[in-house]
This record gives sequence, structure tokens and C-alpha cells, in this order.
Amino acid sequence: MKAVWRVLLILTVVASAGAAAYYYFVMRQKKPQVELYFDDGSMLAFPGSAPEAGEFMNLAQDILDKSPVASV
Repeated sequence: MKAVWRVLLILTVVASAGAAAYYYFVMRQKKPQVELYFDDGSMLAFPGSAPEAGEFMNLAQDILDKSPVASV
């Protein structure tokens, strides 16, 4: 019975470490996207690579390039 608990403990630790690593390396990355908010409270979101988002991404990049606060 102790062996079963030990195996379950090891599996839990390995699964937790794997989930933490997945979150840290994959889910935490900021992916560019365009979010449009409308007056009626609705929102439309496009991934940054979508053709519809291209014009907005270019405009946002121009604004960030000219901003003294955002420059690194």
C-alpha cells in the first residue's frame, strides 16, 4: 500500500512540475492582438497575425516608436 502512495506522490509531483513548466514557457508569452471595444459594450479581438489587424498593428507600432515612455 505504501508503494501505491509513493507512486501517486511521484506522479503528482511530476505532473505539477510539467504543468508549471508548460504555463511558464508557453502560456505566459504575450501574443500580440488587437481588441476593438464598441460603445454598446461589445468587443472584437483579432490575433496580431490576422489580416484585419494589420493596419491597427502598424498604427500601434508607430505610436509606440514615437512615445518617449515606451522606448527602451
